[in-house]
Amino acid sequence: MKIMLRRSSEGILSAYVPKKDLEEPIVAMDKPQMWGGCVTLANGWRLELPMMSADTVLPITVEARRLSEGATGSSAAGVPPFDPVGD
Repeated sequence: MKIMLRRSSEGILSAYVPKKDLEEPIVAMDKPQMWGGCVTLANGWRLELPMMSADTVLPITVEARRLSEGATGSSAAGVPPFDPVGD
């Protein structure tokens, strides 16, 4: 599925899924650079992202694969908080 990834002015990463008209913050990442790994959205969805360069400029539209689905509109239980700034 096509998704758009962006970083807000506050530094929060989010994914927008146009087909579902859904935008959710990214709450966890398997890899520090995000690319080539899985990310977890606040609603529980896990998306596998393509391998791309670490210096890829956002926003960008990519082809992602949904691995699992949580309850739409609810927070992902048990997902550790993600610090997008890396502090």
